[in-house]
Amino acid sequence: MLKKIPGILGPELIKVLMEMGHGDDIVIADGNFPSASLAQRLVRADGHGVPALLKAILEVFPLDSYVDSPVSLMDVVSGDPVKTPIWDEYHTIIKSSGEVFQQFEWIERFAFYERAKKAFAVIATSEPAPYANIILKKGCISPSSLLT
Repeated sequence: MLKKIPGILGPELIKVLMEMGHGDDIVIADGNFPSASLAQRLVRADGHGVPALLKAILEVFPLDSYVDSPVSLMDVVSGDPVKTPIWDEYHTIIKSSGEVFQQFEWIERFAFYERAKKAFAVIATSEPAPYANIILKKGCISPSSLLT
């Protein structure tokens, strides 16, 4: 056990987050996402939902402040009547993390899959909510933040 690292972030996930560099993407995927077939690196987070992982990851992970949208979501397929209240929860989590964030980037389903193939890693969760997939772009740690 380590201090100040949320327990939901297991050793494999911490290692992946540490190995990522500025501009790298990580996908937190819902339970329906084809994680194993798309991931370069697959991290299993079975039994966990996306909101809990998102909150924990943002405690240790800086978002990229050099891009317009460091957070991307899979857009709803045209004609799909599904409701996506989980996106409001994501917005609240990100805003409360203290990270600089203005807006989500919306990515069409198959374009999202293509971007996921290029991501540094995909975290496979058991999240049941539809369209709950999210991509985070890693930013830089400022020297002053290392002193706290």
